[in-house]
Amino acid sequence: MDSSSSSLLLRRYRKDRRNLLDFIISSGLITDIRSSSDIDFDSISADYVLQCVQSGGGVLDVSRATMKHTDESIFPTMIQSKSGDSFFLLSEPDSAGSPPGRAPPPVKTNHIHRDNGSEATVSGHDFVMNHSYSVPSSSKSTKKMDLPSIGLPSLRTGLSDDDLRESAYEVLLASIACSGITIHSLENTKKDKGSRFLTGLKNRRDRRHIRSYSTENQFENIDTIRVQMQISETMNECIRQRLMQFSMRNSHVQVDLPQISIELLSGIQQNDFLIERSYTQWRKRQANVLEELFSSVNYPEMQELGILLDKIKNPEEWNVIMTPAERVEVLQAIRQVASSLSSIRSTSQIQGSSSYWNAGYHLNIRLYEKLLFGVFDILDEGQLIEEHSEYLKLVKLSWRTLGITQKIHDALYLWVLFYQFTETKEMLLLEKANLQVQKVLSTDYKEGNEEPYSDNLMCSIDENSTEIKLNLVQAIFRSISMWCESKLQDYHLHFNEKPDFLRRLVSMGLAVGTDYSGTENEVKVTNSKATGEVTTFKVKFYIERSLESACRRVDDTINLTSKLEKKHPLALLASELRLIIEKELTIFSPILSQWCSDASIIAAVHLHKYYGEKLKPFLVDVSLSEDAISVLSAAHQFEHHLIQASNSLFISDIDLYQIDKICRPIILDWLISQHERIIEWTGRAFHLEVWEPLSNQQKQASSVVEVFRIVEETVDQLFRLSLPMDISHLQALLSIIFHALDGYMQKVVSQLVDKNHLYPAPPPLTRYKETMFPIVRKKVVETLLLDEEVDDKLIGLTGSKLCVRLNTLQYMQKQINILEDGIKSSWASAMASRYSGDSKIPLETTEFVHTENESVDELFVATFDTIRDSIADAIRKFCDLIGTRVVFWDLRDSFLFRLYHGSVEEARLENLLPQVDSVLNRVCGLIDDTLRDMVVASIYRAVLFSFIGRLCMGTIGWRSFMCIF
Repeated sequence: MDSSSSSLLLRRYRKDRRNLLDFIISSGLITDIRSSSDIDFDSISADYVLQCVQSGGGVLDVSRATMKHTDESIFPTMIQSKSGDSFFLLSEPDSAGSPPGRAPPPVKTNHIHRDNGSEATVSGHDFVMNHSYSVPSSSKSTKKMDLPSIGLPSLRTGLSDDDLRESAYEVLLASIACSGITIHSLENTKKDKGSRFLTGLKNRRDRRHIRSYSTENQFENIDTIRVQMQISETMNECIRQRLMQFSMRNSHVQVDLPQISIELLSGIQQNDFLIERSYTQWRKRQANVLEELFSSVNYPEMQELGILLDKIKNPEEWNVIMTPAERVEVLQAIRQVASSLSSIRSTSQIQGSSSYWNAGYHLNIRLYEKLLFGVFDILDEGQLIEEHSEYLKLVKLSWRTLGITQKIHDALYLWVLFYQFTETKEMLLLEKANLQVQKVLSTDYKEGNEEPYSDNLMCSIDENSTEIKLNLVQAIFRSISMWCESKLQDYHLHFNEKPDFLRRLVSMGLAVGTDYSGTENEVKVTNSKATGEVTTFKVKFYIERSLESACRRVDDTINLTSKLEKKHPLALLASELRLIIEKELTIFSPILSQWCSDASIIAAVHLHKYYGEKLKPFLVDVSLSEDAISVLSAAHQFEHHLIQASNSLFISDIDLYQIDKICRPIILDWLISQHERIIEWTGRAFHLEVWEPLSNQQKQASSVVEVFRIVEETVDQLFRLSLPMDISHLQALLSIIFHALDGYMQKVVSQLVDKNHLYPAPPPLTRYKETMFPIVRKKVVETLLLDEEVDDKLIGLTGSKLCVRLNTLQYMQKQINILEDGIKSSWASAMASRYSGDSKIPLETTEFVHTENESVDELFVATFDTIRDSIADAIRKFCDLIGTRVVFWDLRDSFLFRLYHGSVEEARLENLLPQVDSVLNRVCGLIDDTLRDMVVASIYRAVLFSFIGRLCMGTIGWRSFMCIF
């Protein structure tokens, strides 16, 4: 809570405390008051007063009450309850810490509150006048903006807010009584005074439907006014009696303020008050009202009159020294002066007007303002009382006394409604204020010469050390306009959570908008129906200033955020501006477009230009770096979002950032750097591979998963850059993918062994012709001797590892299809965002797009079909090697040895099937389901190859059989 709000609450608390203590003491519950001087309600203990009432004695010793209050002030506030006494602290004693060593900042006193009797003028430091609008200059956007003063002449006598409110009530009662309405009934004087006031407050909040009041039942109406004006019943009864007697002597005559004050001074004595101090304060108030009015009309013998008024103010002289006859003489002398001055007619040419209308208008207006504030429920100041229509009808009776006309009433009621809205932020009050301003602007007030009269009610406002003179209506409009301007020029801050207020406040701001283009410090009120260029220009002004304020707040924190998040400020700025424009286009622009159809375009152009000015220095000599990529990506996304969100309507009004031209070499450099990284990582993944399956469900090697993860991560990184790309970038990406996958596959294939190395050496023939060598001995089956490199490969190429390699190739075949589809989808999205809504991109024609799509398709075919063909060929080679390896290497001892030795019966095929079944069972458990048929066929083909070869050995020889097979 700022200092002005806390000060207002403190004054309000003290005022309520004084009123309650005054009510308790004057209600009859205190039978005896022991005091050597007037009671100071701010210095006595409320607990002590309540204890006196509860004790039944009703004796109040003011000295003890003051002492008690002094003792209590050093302790926290206590609350007595059944569970024990409780107290509250403003902060936690353990965590509050020591007080700050620095001095507190100075408190500014230029805030305006309606509690002050004399309103301060608006300093020129807070507001700077634009050519057509009032603009806050040096003040922070987060500073609370109070409603500026309307600049009424200050009160010379220092009448307080309570004085004005109580005097306003007396004026209203006198006006009602003189209009012929009975305001006092002798039968109601004995009502209980102890609880009715508080009961009226309590019941008012709960009532929902209240019947209309008839003329015969005005007492309840007047009591409603009393409650709203916070007047005690004791004082109310006393005033009603005196004013009713006065109205009987002066029925249906025009009454003025001096007559009311003099009549009350003459009829009310000290014995009408329980406390002497209250009587003294009341009498001083009446004297100040008289002095304020007499000094306003420039009474020539004001010094002598001032002496008489000082006697009234002096309690010792009036109550002790002067005799009753002397007091009557003083009042009679003042009455004669008032009578002579009131006989002077006003120059306003309004029938029955008094000179006090013009001379004391600053006091009259303040009094009438206090009456109008009575329409707000004192328990809920954001709501009108349900009887507000009847209330205003009675208030209208005071017009002749206070010099109020219809135009002045309408303007002041507008002021009161809008002021209360600024204090409570209640939407209903803003709606009623909007209706009221339309009424003021649309009503013809020429009847009764109201225009000349209201134009003479001047207000003075200090603006940049220059005094501006305005009539009352202009001053009210100007004050409301300045408040609206301060909010509308930063609506992103003030209406962030309540955008519904914006529509009504823009309507209000445009209606009461002021034009400062006049000469001689003249201010003109614009018409509420002003449309066209003026309205459009003003709303455009709101948009630009609010966006400037929002951008300024981002600038104030962007460097700190950049350090915390370790991101470049321009990248963060683009993200923040994107949030601003999203809120602008979705929340605020639809509202502002009612008055300015190009509201969204204005906002988009403004933010595009703002960010462009920040970005331009960065784009000079930009090179490949992490910061460069992040900034260019953020700038491209921001610009594209602006184009998309505003439906490309503002393309012709901006200069594009040309991110595509700047990014082309940077993206290529990035891809080249990624190419080296991928080749290195895929090679390392292959060399670390032990060719074991990932799991029973995932039978491929872990290295191939890592390779595709690296490739897909690179693809995602490229498209997440959100930078504009062309076909050269796609070609470079596909080249990286081809080399990565093909290189990995070639490394896998390079470990293959030619299956011919696995065939056994040819056995000695069983049949031979006689030659020159008559004796040839039969030899056993010999194993082919392999070189060391082939032998090492065969040792590593076990059946299970061959199955894992086959599964890995099959996994590549599946993932390539997924990878290709993903790249195509990402590329299509990138191209769609590249061409959507950008009419400035050259060659954006159907023919160009079609040609480019054909080139893209050719790139995908050349890349992925080639890899798929290579993988399919590698799978066939591995399948052939598995069958040959199982039969001619793994089963060479148990299978081939028996096949080539012994009798024919021993070499029958069914004897070898258990070994084959065992191999098939093991291989089928390792191989992927999609490859099972190919691998099994390869094993059976090798088995048949071996068996049939055994049968053919005797006739055609082993080598010949191999060639035939």
